[in-house]
Amino acid sequence: MLGTEVKSIRAGQINLRDSFVGFSNGEAYLENAHISAYSHGNWTNHNPTRKRKLLLHASEIKKLEKAVETKGITVVALKLYEKRGIFKLEIATAKGKKLYDKRQTLKAKQDERDKERAFKDANR
Repeated sequence: MLGTEVKSIRAGQINLRDSFVGFSNGEAYLENAHISAYSHGNWTNHNPTRKRKLLLHASEIKKLEKAVETKGITVVALKLYEKRGIFKLEIATAKGKKLYDKRQTLKAKQDERDKERAFKDANR
């Protein structure tokens, strides 16, 4: 990581939403993570959405890469934290929802909204 990235992360200027781990040439990269430009940086500021190399053991990379290729699983970033001056990224494997699962989730969310509205109107 670059110095301006570290300073931005320490200031809480990171967004891991929609970020995932990609693989190329036997290496793992964090992609789509947005680390905002450092506010006091100048021309040395970093690109906010650049790919960042992850340090993993070769066996871990092979295992994750195989899961991604064969089973349709994605490796997602869950949490970034600092431990003794070193940033660590918590990752997990996840499987995407099917279309019918999405419909059920949206229907449940809409039902919950309707129930809240009815409850709110009844208490007026």
